[in-house]
Amino acid sequence: MSPSGDKEEGGGKTRNGRSADDRAQFSALLEDSAEDLYEHAPCGYLSTLLDGRIAKVNTTLLNWLGYERDDLLGGRYFSDLLTVGGRLYHETHFAPLLRMQGEVSGIALELKAADGSRLPVLVTSTVRTGSDGQPLLIRTTLFDARDRRAYETELLRARKEADLERERLQRLATTLQKTLLPPTLANVPGLDVSAYYHIASADEVGGDFYDLFPLAEGTWGLFLGDVCGKGAAAAAVTSLTRYTLRAAAVYNPDPVAVLRNLNTVLNHEYNGADPRFCTVLFGLLTPDHEQGGFHVTLASGGHPPALLMRADGTTDYLPTPGGQLIGVLADAHIATTAVRLAPGDTLLLHTDGLTEAHVNAGVDSENRYGDDALLDFARTRAPTTASDIVDAIRDLLDTFGSGVDDDTAVLAIHVPRPPSDEHQ
Repeated sequence: MSPSGDKEEGGGKTRNGRSADDRAQFSALLEDSAEDLYEHAPCGYLSTLLDGRIAKVNTTLLNWLGYERDDLLGGRYFSDLLTVGGRLYHETHFAPLLRMQGEVSGIALELKAADGSRLPVLVTSTVRTGSDGQPLLIRTTLFDARDRRAYETELLRARKEADLERERLQRLATTLQKTLLPPTLANVPGLDVSAYYHIASADEVGGDFYDLFPLAEGTWGLFLGDVCGKGAAAAAVTSLTRYTLRAAAVYNPDPVAVLRNLNTVLNHEYNGADPRFCTVLFGLLTPDHEQGGFHVTLASGGHPPALLMRADGTTDYLPTPGGQLIGVLADAHIATTAVRLAPGDTLLLHTDGLTEAHVNAGVDSENRYGDDALLDFARTRAPTTASDIVDAIRDLLDTFGSGVDDDTAVLAIHVPRPPSDEHQ
């Protein structure tokens, strides 16, 4: 026995684990002639004269195309093996580039087999030069690209299906979003109203909502809010919130009572592993028959305060401090405020998609628009009308571009001046 423990007798194992016979056979394979390697390589080989006439071709390529060697040698050109489109590309691009650079690699072409079928290949050609540097012939290597073509076709099919699915989901999201908003706002005598909904992503349904609707005679309710999250789950909460607010307002229109009712519903329905909540402003509108204008009572559940733009240009937020998120606590605190809208005044409600928009998106992504900037923006436009301020905010949102990463809803109500005052 050898020191290593390996058997050295005939037919025994060598130190590398192979038997002597296996090793001899392996050595014989490595000693294959260069001609055999050329003929039976796993790729096609082709040599042509400078004018493209085929001078040499290996067995692999002949088998791929179904030709005999005598069919191609001497009188056929490389371009004869190509499809019509391939010949055109060869003459206009491939051949001129090969003459200029001396090499062209990885070009996708299609060969035409003897039976008329097509074989996709990747072609690499090099110009062989003599000792004097003059070109002598062209050597071409061809790789079977059928599997790659099938893979690319499958990728394209999958991409097309994905695009169609994305379009379908976008249409579904858009349709669902529309069902969560009122088709038209109520017509309130003596009041001009305008609203706008800015969709941040066509792929996801947002959770913003608003409405203006009649209650008892001479009284109207309004609300605007934002449900946490996006997608189908947020849409379900939005739908529940909208209809709960409307139903609660019919039962008891007091704004605090309405939001407490909503808080009870959301806290009961979504107090498990996936809690859901919203911020919301609910208001009650009643006309002031003595002085003109409207009385507004607002209740807030953790929502950004409304903006009041007076007829004299004075503009400020209506404070509703201490209002808590709706649906989180069983007994949330509801903040309230009351104001009279005189002729020429405008009240603007908005969701935080506006104030949290990124300014100069991609340059300073942490720079958000903010409450102070919105207040300054409103002050430069007061006094204003409902449609004018909503149009201005629509344009403002457009300037942020992709910086608006959350849906934004705005609702503006305006008490017009009497016609006699408008012309003064």
